[in-house]
Amino acid sequence: QVQLVESGGGLVQPGGSLRLSCAASGTIRSINTMAWYRQAPGKERDLVAAITSGGVTNYADSVKGRFTISRDNARNTVYLQMNSLKVEDTAVYSCKADVMKTGTPYYLAWWGKGTLVTVSS
Repeated sequence: QVQLVESGGGLVQPGGSLRLSCAASGTIRSINTMAWYRQAPGKERDLVAAITSGGVTNYADSVKGRFTISRDNARNTVYLQMNSLKVEDTAVYSCKADVMKTGTPYYLAWWGKGTLVTVSS
């Protein structure tokens, strides 16, 4: 099996910063793209940022210039540095990883359970 565990969420004031982490573990042969999604109350889950195994990134327009995604391939971990946070960034943030398990020739998507980020004064 594969597990993705997020950490780093919490309550922060507008303009503040948080750093989220997501560590993948289990019978992992390799990981392709890793990504962060978020779901605000009453809304659909949206892509926030993604990063390939080679380090190519893409961001939602709403977070460009404020959020930075990075990864440590040796630790199977993806990070999301969030700066200049706004009230509208409040959501449950979940990570997703495209994982090739040991003994299989294909990638499957695995999800973490999510971590709550609340931006409020």
